[in-house]
Amino acid sequence: MDAPLKMLGELRWLDWLAMAFFFGGWIGYAVFAKRRAETTPSLLVSTNRIRREWMLQSTWRENRVIDGIVVQSLSSSPSFFASTTILIIGGLLAVLSATERASELVREIPFAARTSVLVFDFKLLLLTAVFVYAFFRFTWSVRQYGFGALLVASAPDAEQFLAAGEAADAQRQAFADRAGRVMALAAETFNDGLRSYYMAFAAVAWLASAPAFMIATAIVVFVLYRREFHSDVLRTVSGAPPPDPVP
Repeated sequence: MDAPLKMLGELRWLDWLAMAFFFGGWIGYAVFAKRRAETTPSLLVSTNRIRREWMLQSTWRENRVIDGIVVQSLSSSPSFFASTTILIIGGLLAVLSATERASELVREIPFAARTSVLVFDFKLLLLTAVFVYAFFRFTWSVRQYGFGALLVASAPDAEQFLAAGEAADAQRQAFADRAGRVMALAAETFNDGLRSYYMAFAAVAWLASAPAFMIATAIVVFVLYRREFHSDVLRTVSGAPPPDPVP
């Protein structure tokens, strides 16, 4: 009990400020992106529309093998990142068991702040916590893609939809809404995990100094914003016209 209190007591006010800036930037951007997407199309919202359209088109296909392959391909990305995250967490725990040597190596970095071993341990714990959160998001994304695969597999055949007559269109739309939403949730969860990886790069800068930590956090948030709301792939996916060429 004394060790954690001593660890927190050795943090300087600049470290506390940097940590508040980090979590404020991470959580604040997540809230901002969700609200802004309600009025301005984001990359995630635009691709979610495509996912729903995909699920709607699957109701017209007699053979849905291609849909199963696509679901499996999508789920392989969070599965890969989950496996990679486990290795990263293991490496960080190994560093925690030899913090004195690691702290000495960090001190040799130019412009790196000189801190105690306890403070260095705290920084590594924060970095580990970020990757643990990412692991949970990636594994939950894999499970959600599994639920989406179940919905695709349980969808009635195209002939059954046609046999429903006038109610066929309503049934197709209802299935597309439900299955598309599950696929969208899986993609959003995977996006949370990727965002954690970006923020982890900012947290690494804290090993150098608190100012570097804050600067890295601001850069990462800016990169996330640019890619989610002003990227070329967003214009292509959403069907927006390309920007005017620079004269």
